[in-house]
Amino acid sequence: MSSSPGVPIWQVDAFTDRPFGGNPAAVCLLEQFPSDEWLQQVAAEMNLSETAFLVRSADHNQFHLRWFTPATEVDLCGHATLASVHLLIEQRIVTMDQPIRFQTRSGELVCFHSERGITMDFPATPPKGDVTPKLAETLLTALGLDHGRVLNSDFDLLVVVEEDSIVQSLHPNFDALEKIETRGVMVSASGGPQNIDFTSRFFAPRCGINEDPVTGSAHCCLAPFWAQRLGKNNLVGLQASARQGIVQCDVVGDRVHLSGPAITMFEGRLLSHPFE
Repeated sequence: MSSSPGVPIWQVDAFTDRPFGGNPAAVCLLEQFPSDEWLQQVAAEMNLSETAFLVRSADHNQFHLRWFTPATEVDLCGHATLASVHLLIEQRIVTMDQPIRFQTRSGELVCFHSERGITMDFPATPPKGDVTPKLAETLLTALGLDHGRVLNSDFDLLVVVEEDSIVQSLHPNFDALEKIETRGVMVSASGGPQNIDFTSRFFAPRCGINEDPVTGSAHCCLAPFWAQRLGKNNLVGLQASARQGIVQCDVVGDRVHLSGPAITMFEGRLLSHPFE
């Protein structure tokens, strides 16, 4: 790590190979974790959907990883993990031909460089079942939908609609969505533009993010859900936000391999030291 003053931090666009696409994440390298308050303040200052904080482990190619939105710490974040792997490879901090391991609140996550860019081995979190009729009605109303099946998952709620055009044309009431007790809301349909198996969008106002551009962890739910219904384990998901992003998904038993590229947008230094 450089001897320059301050704490190194980068912004990386994940799940895209072009600048200003995909989902931006901040990646911050630390010698050790400071207070949770400092981590949260940095995430709020960056004001991105996620800021990833990395601390190197004693073991080769292994790190401790935590993710913060502007408002809270979360258990799992795909795009900020992808951004972290991209940054570690780009800065030659890791050996690219060996797996990169992260110790997280969701257990150990293993990532590696692949022909698709960066591949992340995540736990599958398929939907657990339908929610109550009252919750379904409240959520559909907040989304401005007349119809849709509402399912529960480990982290979020999933709303399944009939056409990908419905997903793309949504204009949710974010004040109403924020009152619903869930990390976030996925809205998804099968199909999409050419070669797309399913389309989705993700809303998380309770985490300080009205709409997340591309949500890796949501695909831990979406991929096994659509794999079962479409009869295939290798799928391509489009997250149809304004920035858009493509997520390559492979369902492997109770795991999901999520793949995509990333691009570094800028690097800098935090001059507010965490241990002062």
